[in-house]
Amino acid sequence: MFNKISEEDFAVLRGPLESGRQSPTSLATTLILGIFLQALIFYLTYYVAAEYTVYPNVDTIFTIHFWLTAIFILLSILFGIPVVFKRGEKFQYFLSIVVSQNLSVLIYFAALFMLGEEEGTSSASLLSFTWITLLIAALLFSVTMIRFFVLLKKGHYRKGTRADELRGKFETTSYIPIAIIGGIGLVFLIQYVMKMGSTDLFDTLMFVFLPLAIFYAMIFVLPEQLVMLYCKFRFKSFNFDERGYLVSNQSVSGRGMKNQ
Repeated sequence: MFNKISEEDFAVLRGPLESGRQSPTSLATTLILGIFLQALIFYLTYYVAAEYTVYPNVDTIFTIHFWLTAIFILLSILFGIPVVFKRGEKFQYFLSIVVSQNLSVLIYFAALFMLGEEEGTSSASLLSFTWITLLIAALLFSVTMIRFFVLLKKGHYRKGTRADELRGKFETTSYIPIAIIGGIGLVFLIQYVMKMGSTDLFDTLMFVFLPLAIFYAMIFVLPEQLVMLYCKFRFKSFNFDERGYLVSNQSVSGRGMKNQ
């Protein structure tokens, strides 16, 4: 659905590339850091949070998630090497998305496993809660993606235009549907958890809803990450040359901008 949108409509998204925050070198550092974070959170999720949980099929989930995380870690090591990521910039960016989302999924499972340690919690109620949270995540992703597409069509991501200058104001108002979904979902989930038998509100907020908030925050940024990946495949100006310079969007053969 983005094929009819011109390159200039995506111009503002080049900001993190121009500043160097999402340059291949910066992403390599992020991936290396992600190795340790994934290993730590994986341990806390499956060896601490899941120790006494009644969540169903934990062993199966553990096995699948272990091998996926191991693959992500190995790829992170590989694409943290300059000679590799300079030749696979697009895949490196894709991998950074996968790693960040995997961290949020690990935190999400930790919340479910912690909830499964509550007295009186059943496997059936945990499965119902899982489907509810995933449904909210799917709805949040869909609304955010539609919102992103509408803003692009209206030119809010063009550089140097009045729409660009006022983008913060317009985006604030466009958050209203997302805020409504999030607010309703949060209230509903709190009520559901209380009915499942959780009586300690503070523990519930800290170990269940805070991780869920992080999970939903990552779902919220996922559409922009995917659009950035799309831009890398479609436009040369969203990529860096072999010397580490961002390709100019005015002349793809130009020198571009140097990584910070």
